[in-house]
Amino acid sequence: MLKIGVTGGIGSGKSIVCEIFKVCGIPVYNADERAKWLTNNDLQLRKEIKELLGRSAYDADGHYNRKWVAEQVFTNPDLLKQLNMLIHPRVFDDTDKWIVKHKDKPYVIKEAALMNKAGVGNDLDKVIVVTAPLSIRIARIQKRDTQRSQQEIEAIINRQKSEEEFLQIADFTVINDDSQLLIPQIIKLHQLFLKSS
Repeated sequence: MLKIGVTGGIGSGKSIVCEIFKVCGIPVYNADERAKWLTNNDLQLRKEIKELLGRSAYDADGHYNRKWVAEQVFTNPDLLKQLNMLIHPRVFDDTDKWIVKHKDKPYVIKEAALMNKAGVGNDLDKVIVVTAPLSIRIARIQKRDTQRSQQEIEAIINRQKSEEEFLQIADFTVINDDSQLLIPQIIKLHQLFLKSS
């Protein structure tokens, strides 16, 4: 079974690309969503996060306090690295279990904001990078995340890989610039992956 990664900067359109793959009958694992679920539901992970960051990592209702955690770790690279060392192995284990459930499929998609080149610290066979001009990405984020300021959006973008860094890990690119049609690009890749599997 082929394992295909889908990544790209915030607002590039990773999720819509993955939705098109789902319509083609391909299972999609959203690593970022699963990481959120695990931080709330994996009891051992919750314990380890509290030990690392303190009780404020979870709110009064017991939910992972993402905003507070982000404020702590994004100004402290060492703390962010320690947090990632807790969360990422859980996500990798969760991914492996998910893949076993879909072993009858010709290929699967793993969607994640953080991703290395295929075969570099992962078991991906190929990586698709979704690209879009910065101005379009910012406009999309402002539309969907109305609570975020322009400054917050730019800070998130600046913490992520640059467009050039994303392209360096790409085996394939999907251009989502609102002028090129997405579906034909995905269908072409889908057919290619079916032939390769």
